[in-house]
Amino acid sequence: MEDYNESFKNNFFFSIIVLMLSISLSQAKAQRTLTVGGNNWTVTIPSITEAGTNYAGTYESAANQILLTASVPLLLGSGKVSVHYEANPTWNSSLILNARRTGDGTTVCVLCSISGGTTYQPIGLTDVELFRIVAIATLASYSNIPIQLQLSGVSVTVPAATYNSRIVFTISEI
Repeated sequence: MEDYNESFKNNFFFSIIVLMLSISLSQAKAQRTLTVGGNNWTVTIPSITEAGTNYAGTYESAANQILLTASVPLLLGSGKVSVHYEANPTWNSSLILNARRTGDGTTVCVLCSISGGTTYQPIGLTDVELFRIVAIATLASYSNIPIQLQLSGVSVTVPAATYNSRIVFTISEI
C-alpha cells in the first residue's frame, strides 16, 4: 500500500509540474506587447493659386512621426506588427495612406532581428503586415522603431472637407 501511495504522489507531483510548465509556456507565448508613441500628423496642403492646376498629390510626414516599442517572448518567439486605419469620423476613399519603417529602433538583444516594412505599405481598413520581429534565445525588445507616413491621392477631384483617420498598430503571432 505504501508503494501505491508513493507512486500516486510522484505521478500527481509530475502532473502538476507538467501543467504548470504548459501554463507558463502558453503565457510566455501570448505576451507580445506594442506601445505606440509620437505625434499627430496634420498635413498642410498648399492652396491652388492658378486655374487648371492640381495639388502635388503626395505628402510625407517626418521620418519618425510614430515611434513603436515592441517585444516578443523568449525561446524562438516571433511577432508581426500590422497596421490598418479607421475613419475618424470621415475619410475619403480616394485618399491613400501608406506607412514604412525608417529604422530598427534600439535593442540590447544580440540574437534578435527585425525585418520588412522599409518600403511604403498601403494602409487599408483591414490589417496589413508592416514588419516582423524574431527572438532566438531571449526576449526581443525594440524601442523607438521609427515609422513614417505618406498621404497620396490628394486632388481637386476630392471634395473639400476635413478628413481624419486613426492608424491602428497591432502585434500578433506569425
